[in-house]
Amino acid sequence: MSNEDRRRLMVDAALAVMLRKGITATTARDVAAEMESSPGLIHHYFESMDDLVVAAFEEVAARGIEATRDAVAAESEHVVMLAEFFRSYSRDDRDWAFQLWLDAWADANRSPALQAASRRLNEEWQQLLATVIADGVAAGAFTCSDVPGAAWRILSILDGLTLQAVAHGEPFDRAWVLPWSAGVAEKELGLAHGALGLG
Repeated sequence: MSNEDRRRLMVDAALAVMLRKGITATTARDVAAEMESSPGLIHHYFESMDDLVVAAFEEVAARGIEATRDAVAAESEHVVMLAEFFRSYSRDDRDWAFQLWLDAWADANRSPALQAASRRLNEEWQQLLATVIADGVAAGAFTCSDVPGAAWRILSILDGLTLQAVAHGEPFDRAWVLPWSAGVAEKELGLAHGALGLG
């Protein structure tokens, strides 16, 4: 097995444990047991357990960003592109990924490496949304005088509602996430109510 394949196996094992136990509770011993190996092997490939956790978290986050970027790029109309951003971002079959984001944010103040990764990835999401908005403004589909600020505000509402649904479930209805967050985006961008077609 190549070094890259072995690292890939460790990242996959760490992710499996993180999904079961949460980020904070995941240890090198847990990951080694998942791989049927020893903790010493993990420390041979990763300087610290934090580095392995960050690698696994970044893997999940990168997949989500790429999926949303692809969904947006597949469309040509700016309003539809924005709607696809919302649909792809908040897919309920990826609630497990949002659970990892919850864990990462909760642990960020105790882990500088995790804080740096979550901040960078969050900024990547904001930049993707800002690009969608800026392109729509340039084409005359949206009106917005503060594209970066609007992207942060919309993303924060979308995050907050989705994480509320993931963390608490009932009485918060998962079906509220898209229409409520889309309503905020429509107001921010000068669109008619319901223009995004998200309920």
